[in-house]
Formats: sequence, structure tokens, C-alpha cells
Amino acid sequence: MENCPFCQIIERKLPATILYEDEDAVAIQDIRPLAPVHLLIIPKKHIDSLNTVAAEDTALIGRLLLIARKLAFEQHIGEPGYRIVINTNRGGGQTVFHLHVHLLGGAPIAPELLVKGLQ
Repeated sequence: MENCPFCQIIERKLPATILYEDEDAVAIQDIRPLAPVHLLIIPKKHIDSLNTVAAEDTALIGRLLLIARKLAFEQHIGEPGYRIVINTNRGGGQTVFHLHVHLLGGAPIAPELLVKGLQ
């Protein structure tokens, strides 16, 4: 998608700190972190939101979660615990309309984070 910032990151047209990449996805540091570890796991295939995931994307969605788990352990938050968030559409806090998974951890979840929208 031409105006999608995540597609532009995947195509290296926008800068980002890429911590992981394979044929299916990239993982980047969030530019507005809400936790000591706040990564975004982004499929290379443009999917607007969780609501638009097709049946043929089932394996891809599972893959994103496995990548999140792998990164959690690499970031040393696997055992203490972490949070996975997928915001869906505006009412769910989604501001970039390219499906992505938030991986957060490294500190106890602050009360304000429980109600603050994740981007």
C-alpha cells in the first residue's frame, strides 16, 4: 500500500529499528514505547486489520504470535511475562491500518496502560 507507513518500512522507504525479519514479517521498536520493551510484529503482507484476515492467512497470524514469543525470550521478558495486543479498527485503538502485534514487557503493567490506547 502506497501510503501505509508499515509497508514503507518493509520496503525500506521509511527508517525503523528492525530487530527481526524473515520471509513473512518484520519486528521493529515502537517509536512511542509504552513499556521498557515495546515491539511491533508486522506481517509483510498488507492486511488492514484483524477483521480483514482471510482464511488463507491463518498460518501467518499464528506465525506472528510465535515470532512475538521468540522475541520476548530474546528480550529477556519471556519468563517474567509480557503482553500481546492487537488493536482492531479505530474503536479498538488502531491508528495504523496494517495489522500488527504489540509485544510489551519489562515492567509490571501500569494501571494507566490498562486503559491507554496502544498504537
